[in-house]
Amino acid sequence: MQLICFATLCQGTCTFFRRPANFAPDFELSISELAALDMCQKRAIFKPMTGEERLALKQKCGGSWKLVLRYLLAGEACCRREKSQAIAGPGHSIAVTTAGAVYSFGSNSSGQLGHGTVEEEWRPRLIKSLQGVRIIQAAAGAGRTLLISDAGRVYAFGKDSFGEAEYGVQGSNLVTTPQPVESLKDIYVVQAAIGNFFTAVLSREGRVYTFSWGNDAKLGHQTEPNDLEPRPLLGLLENVPVVQIAAGYCYLLALACQPSGMSVYSVGCGLGGKLGHGSRTDERYPRLIEQFQALNLQPMVVAAGAWHAAVVGRDGRVCTWGWGRYGCLGHGNEECESAPKVVESLSQIKAVHVATGDYTTFVVSAGGDVYSFGCGESSSLGHSTAIEGQANSRKNLLSPELVTSLKSINERVVQISLTNSIYWNAHTFALTDSGNLYAFGAGDKGQLGTELVAQQNEGGNPERHVPERVDVDLS
Repeated sequence: MQLICFATLCQGTCTFFRRPANFAPDFELSISELAALDMCQKRAIFKPMTGEERLALKQKCGGSWKLVLRYLLAGEACCRREKSQAIAGPGHSIAVTTAGAVYSFGSNSSGQLGHGTVEEEWRPRLIKSLQGVRIIQAAAGAGRTLLISDAGRVYAFGKDSFGEAEYGVQGSNLVTTPQPVESLKDIYVVQAAIGNFFTAVLSREGRVYTFSWGNDAKLGHQTEPNDLEPRPLLGLLENVPVVQIAAGYCYLLALACQPSGMSVYSVGCGLGGKLGHGSRTDERYPRLIEQFQALNLQPMVVAAGAWHAAVVGRDGRVCTWGWGRYGCLGHGNEECESAPKVVESLSQIKAVHVATGDYTTFVVSAGGDVYSFGCGESSSLGHSTAIEGQANSRKNLLSPELVTSLKSINERVVQISLTNSIYWNAHTFALTDSGNLYAFGAGDKGQLGTELVAQQNEGGNPERHVPERVDVDLS
């Protein structure tokens, strides 16, 4: 990211001198600082900020406009803000176009598709009630959906609670169309992440807020299980700008941008070593994962699966840790790792993106190739190889393997999203740089967005073994 930021800054400096500046001169700033400020003003998140808010962000980032620019670029890169995206939720799916329109399909028993009904949708359907609102981020959980607009507003629908004590529990009402979350109206939100017991949101200033899962101070505050008020995540991250958050089943990861570089913090349940601190103890407050310093790795993208986690470094290396069941860590075995460990079998590729689910992991290379490993159930790994003598069962992969079915589409994949839930058969999306969306895995509720003909396993659950294009244009 430092190299990208430097190249961007050089380009911005040249552009800066080709036309009149759109702000008053500041003779105390260097040329590079002026160019960085000019480029910051072009970012969607920075534009609506007041002068006071901008100076506060500058101070939080380390007192330099170049550091503010690095923070803004890092957030855009790892979260695909302002770009198309697809979310493979638990039983339902959300697709956001570059223009900010939203399509949803799949399970809808709680109204989580946002169409005003509780009927399933087997094809992508536009959420018409959002007309005039541009959405830049989406998050999907069990029976609920969150959308974030370019104005920083959060819209929620489905179950009317932000935390689930157990599967099947829901609030007293079902919300079947997107409604603004009033408790967040004074916070400019840029990203949301949904775990099983809690929901977290990230403000444009890089501050993390959480809902629920606080009756035992699991996330550092003492609240009721279904608390609807956002609580700031206290501790080490209070004065450190966060660019990305990722929620697992019972833990949260935060990618932070500091003057010294990028770092990852974790908080929540430590079973299986998924917090990455070399132990299996819980953490009530965010704690720095120190292993990346020992590995000399600068984290650039973080992913939190249900029970395991992964990071992509600036140099393209991939690290995984946590529960190793089914080989989801990619180290050739099923052992747990309580601290980040480099996936050596991926050493010959430069990774740019990683996605994690329920014991499954995907890695995207700079060239657009896709590798997967872990649990082969529901065909969600994208490999058509069946277990010998069991035509309807897919083998687990203990090490990364190239997803040849995606390579054959002759398009460059830029994002993978897969179901991150232990309660639903998994499905997977692959988004290409041309805006085409491909789906595979379980489709029992229509969450693939494609027709399924004679592709059922012995249990009667429809699934797609190889990727098929979804009829929706995200470009």
